[in-house]
Amino acid sequence: MDVTKEVLRVLDEVLSLQGRSAAFARDTPLLGAIPELDSMAVVTLITTLEDQFGLTVDDDDIDGSTFATVGSLADFVSGKLAA
Repeated sequence: MDVTKEVLRVLDEVLSLQGRSAAFARDTPLLGAIPELDSMAVVTLITTLEDQFGLTVDDDDIDGSTFATVGSLADFVSGKLAA
C-alpha cells in the first residue's frame, strides 16, 4: 500500500479539495498553508485516518509537526501502521 497516496486521498476527501491534492508532494505544507485545514478539520482528519487505516491515535501521539507537511503526516501514519 502506498501510504502517501492514501493519505492524499483522505486529505482530498476530508478537506473537500476537489482533486487539488493530486498536485501535492511530500514536502507540501499543510497546517497553516491550506485554509481548509482548520482545528475542526484536523479532528475529522484524525478520525478518518483511524477508520481508513484501522489506527488508534491518542492525544499524546500528535502535535503540530504531525501536520506540517504531507510527508510528515504520511510518516506518522506509516509509523502507526508499523507499531
